[in-house]
Amino acid sequence: MNESTITFQAIIMQHEDMDAGFIAIPVDIAAKLGAKYRSKVKAKFDGIEYRGSLAKMKSDNLLLGVRKNIRTEIAKSFGDTIEVQIALDTEPRIIELPQDVIEIFEAHPQAKARFDKLSYTHQKEHINAINDAKKIETRNKRMIKMIDMLLK
Repeated sequence: MNESTITFQAIIMQHEDMDAGFIAIPVDIAAKLGAKYRSKVKAKFDGIEYRGSLAKMKSDNLLLGVRKNIRTEIAKSFGDTIEVQIALDTEPRIIELPQDVIEIFEAHPQAKARFDKLSYTHQKEHINAINDAKKIETRNKRMIKMIDMLLK
């Protein structure tokens, strides 16, 4: 990642009884990084890249989510140990839009203007939902739903 990357082992923990996983960033590692609550970070979980923000959630440690799709890809679950590489993320957060999304935004410039005002995370959620569609019909429905939501 870069020269200020720190590598450590962490256990994937479960958030309450939800299918939501996270790791705790040890206090000494957070201090070395200069990380604080809501710091943006780049991480690798067993080699799989992730960009996110640190949270607190009633903990003395800073926490970082481990998405379900990453847990599936690395074949790990709650209670399993993973290798974590982490660094502060100072790069601009820009979502790459697929060509069909660019085209629908060209037809709906007001929706594009509202999309551009969304946070990186909300933009990413919309685009991931579209990209995760397995059928073209589902993809098209999700694009239309996104445009409708943005125009309301």
